[in-house]
Amino acid sequence: MLTAKQRELLVFIDRRLEESGISPSFEEMKDALDLKSKSGVHRLISALEERGFIRRLANRARALEVLKQPDDVQAARSAPANDVIGGRVAPPRAIPEPANDVINVPLHGRIAAGAPIEALESHQSLPVPAALLGPGEHYALEVSGDSMIEAGIFDGDYALVKKVSTARDGEIVVALIRNEEATLKYLQHEGGRIRLDPANGAYDPQFYDDHEVQVQGKLAGLLRRYH
Repeated sequence: MLTAKQRELLVFIDRRLEESGISPSFEEMKDALDLKSKSGVHRLISALEERGFIRRLANRARALEVLKQPDDVQAARSAPANDVIGGRVAPPRAIPEPANDVINVPLHGRIAAGAPIEALESHQSLPVPAALLGPGEHYALEVSGDSMIEAGIFDGDYALVKKVSTARDGEIVVALIRNEEATLKYLQHEGGRIRLDPANGAYDPQFYDDHEVQVQGKLAGLLRRYH
């Protein structure tokens, strides 16, 4: 037996999947049900999942699948497909498949590998959940070393980078140094110079003249594989 809100959310998700093939966002679900916060949506989805009405699709961002409907809704949907509308037989509705919401971004190699990013161009790509990326052009780099471990960035992680040429102080950027070496560090402007800060107490900040450093992107997200 579903509560009124659980039933309302289930019908809303099912309708959106039929219309567009894409699950509604948590913000859209919150507004549709007139809830005060997205935590209420999380609780409703968990309850529907526990009762076997929906399931979350693995490796897909924002993807839900409706497994069944309440008995009254199911009975209405099970009516003969050749319903008559305005004297004509209505064709059965096609149900779109759920959207994958995965984007393949270029994988350029290992950061801090001693070569400019342009020299690391390859035909490899990395599948990334679209929810991890915002607007703009992105690429991925495999992290090498431990200089950013205190920022939660570890050797072997994949840095998802938004391609930009400028960044604000305190942002983690891909910096090309003297057109020779690419590194992932915190950016700081200090007294007319550029300071690149590691996130590891074992390493010292690096100082460069402004013309020696070119910002080639800023960190947008991380992917980590567990073996």
